Amino acid sequence: MARSRWVVAGMALLTASATAVAGPATAATPSGANALPWKSATVTWTSTSPVPGVEVRTASVSVPQARPMWTVTVQAPAVNRLTGAATWAELGDAQWAAKTVAQLAAAGIDARTEQVPWPAFSDTPHGTEGYRVRVGGFAAQADAQKQATAVTSAGLHPAVEWTGYDVDQAPDRESVHVGIVDPKRFHGSVVADHGAAVAGRVTTSAQARAAGSVLAVNGGFFITSDADGVQGTQSGLAAYGGTLDAQSAGNRAALILQNNGNRSRVANLVSRASVRDGAASYAVNGINRVPGKIRDCGRPGASPTELPRQDFTCTSADDLVLFTPHYGANLPTGAGAQAVLDHGGRVVSVGTGGGGTVPAGGSVLQGIGTAATWLKAHAVVGRRLIVDERVRDSSGKAVPLTGKTGIVSAGPILVRDGRLAIDAATEGFMDPADLSFGYAWAEQRQPRTLAGTDARGRLILVTVDGRAPGVSEGATLQEAAELMRGLGAVNALNLDGGGSTAMAVNGTLVNKPSDATGERPVGDTVQVLPQ
Repeated sequence: MARSRWVVAGMALLTASATAVAGPATAATPSGANALPWKSATVTWTSTSPVPGVEVRTASVSVPQARPMWTVTVQAPAVNRLTGAATWAELGDAQWAAKTVAQLAAAGIDARTEQVPWPAFSDTPHGTEGYRVRVGGFAAQADAQKQATAVTSAGLHPAVEWTGYDVDQAPDRESVHVGIVDPKRFHGSVVADHGAAVAGRVTTSAQARAAGSVLAVNGGFFITSDADGVQGTQSGLAAYGGTLDAQSAGNRAALILQNNGNRSRVANLVSRASVRDGAASYAVNGINRVPGKIRDCGRPGASPTELPRQDFTCTSADDLVLFTPHYGANLPTGAGAQAVLDHGGRVVSVGTGGGGTVPAGGSVLQGIGTAATWLKAHAVVGRRLIVDERVRDSSGKAVPLTGKTGIVSAGPILVRDGRLAIDAATEGFMDPADLSFGYAWAEQRQPRTLAGTDARGRLILVTVDGRAPGVSEGATLQEAAELMRGLGAVNALNLDGGGSTAMAVNGTLVNKPSDATGERPVGDTVQVLPQ
C-alpha cells in the first residue's frame, strides 16, 4: 500500500492538550502518524472533553488549490451480474470510451476520456479499472444539467456529477469529527443500543438524549424499506446486552464492545444458530427479519448468491427465523408455520400465518418451506426446543455473548494490525466482475462513520461529512482507511454512512448529516455512557 498523502499529524494532535491548532498542514508537523489524507490542506482543530477519558476533536479542512466543478459523465451500458438486468456503470472499456467520444463529436459536443485505475484495496486487481467519458466543467449545477440535456439528445445516458467526489483530485472542504474513549480514564460504559425496539428507528442524537450518553455515533447497516423487510432491523450481525438480535451477512467486519466497552476490538465475524429437538435440529438462518428476505445476502441457501452483497435483497424458499424479546413489533404474517416459546424454550402455541408479538422473556420461531415442515413436526406444545447460537471471528475464535457484550457490524475492514487492509470485494461492497456495482459506494467520496482501536486500547469513533459541495465532500474507503491509520488505529472498520452518518455530544448533533430530511433515524447506535 502507498503511504498516506495526508499531512497533518494525527496521534500527536489526539494527545495534545491545546484546544485549537490552526495553520498550513505542512507547518510544524509533529512526528508520528499522519491524520488527514488531503494534500496541501489547511486544517483547524478544536477539542472538547465532555467527561474525563472522553475527548472530541473537530477538524475543519480546506484545500485552496482544489478546483472541483460540475461536469457531465456519460454512463456506460452494463448488465447486473446477479440479476442479468440492464443497468448503467460509471466506467466502460477503452472501445466503448472511444466510440462514445466519437458519437459526441458527431453531435458537436467535445468530450474527454479519463483513465481510472483500480483502487489500492487488498482484494482488487491492479492496473486500469475502466474509462470515464466526461463533458465540460461548470461552476453551476444548472449549467451542467443543460449540457446533460444535449448529451441525452445525442442518444447517450448522462449523469451530472461533482468532481470533488473523485478520488483522483482533492476536495475543497472537509469536516471531520473524532471521538476518543480511553478505558483507562473513562469511568463508564460503551454499548451497542437499538433504542426501544430492534424493529424501529431513532436518530442518533435522540437516542443519545434518551440514554444520557456523552458521545454517540450511528451504528450498522439496517433496513430502510418495507420491500426489503422490517424497517430498522439490522441487515448484518448485531448483539445488544449479550443477546444476538441479527445474523451476520457473510464474514463481515464488526465492532465488538466487550465488558461494556472496557475492551473493544474490530474483527470479521460470522454467526451460526440452530434449534434442536432432541437429536433433530434445523439451522436458524435469520434473527428478527422477514422469513425469505435476506438483506445484504451472505447467508447459506440465499439466492441468487450466498456471498454478501451490499444493498441487495436475496431470497430463500426454506428459511427459519428466530424473533427475540428485543424485536418489539408485530410479527410478520404470511405462509408458513409459527411456534411461540416461553422464557425456558418450551412451546406454548403452534400455528400458521404468523402475526402476534413476542412474549415477554420468550421467543418466536417462524419457518417457510422445509423449515415450516420441520417446525410442524417438532414444535409440540409443552416440548422444549433448544436454540444454540455461536459467533466466531475469522480465525475461528468464539466471541462470548455475555450480558456485557455489544456488537454492531457493517464493513468493510479498513485497517488490520496497523496496515491498510480494505477487503471491499470480499465483504461484498464492490465486484471486480461488475463495474455497475459498488463504484460510487466504495471509490467515490461519501459521508462515512468509522470506528477503530489504537495500540493503547482506546476506542476511536469518527464521522466525515459529505455530499455537500463546498462544505464537506466526504471520503473514499481508501481515504477513510488512511484517516483511521493516521489517527493511530491499529484495527478499524467502516460503519453505516451516507445519510446515516451522525455524531452527538451530550445529546446534541455536532456534524451535518447529508440526508435530505435532516438527521436520519437509524437502526442502532454506539453510545458512550457515563458511570
